[in-house]
Amino acid sequence: MKEPNYAGFWIRTGAAIIDTILIVIVMLPLLTVGYGTGYWDSESLLHGFWDVLFNYLFPAIVVILFWTYKSATPGKILTKLTIVDAKTGAKPSTGQFIGRYLGYYISTIPFFLGLIWVAFDRRKQGWHDKLAGTVVIRNHKS
Repeated sequence: MKEPNYAGFWIRTGAAIIDTILIVIVMLPLLTVGYGTGYWDSESLLHGFWDVLFNYLFPAIVVILFWTYKSATPGKILTKLTIVDAKTGAKPSTGQFIGRYLGYYISTIPFFLGLIWVAFDRRKQGWHDKLAGTVVIRNHKS
């Protein structure tokens, strides 16, 4: 069986930047309308229910839904990448996608080492991929 074309660090970083820009475009006006412009100058970590909803729950739900239905976020779709099960090459389960999302926290806490790991891993897996049993490959199916 032919080895998949694993997506490396830089293409995945590009996809993440695209996703971040899209999330900011949506969230910036919502948070400004909800809390006013003082929100951006505040030193408080949490500003209430809407802050938690818009900054944590909404992005998690959107990302997991994109992964579930498209096996990719908009950034991955635009860069022609897809997330697949590391063992079978098939679409991962919803449980794997949820685990992958939670794995991002583990990957980022120690100085983003789990994300940087993609640059050095043979299969280009970050810690979140390893935990969820996924890989990201090029040539996303449309």
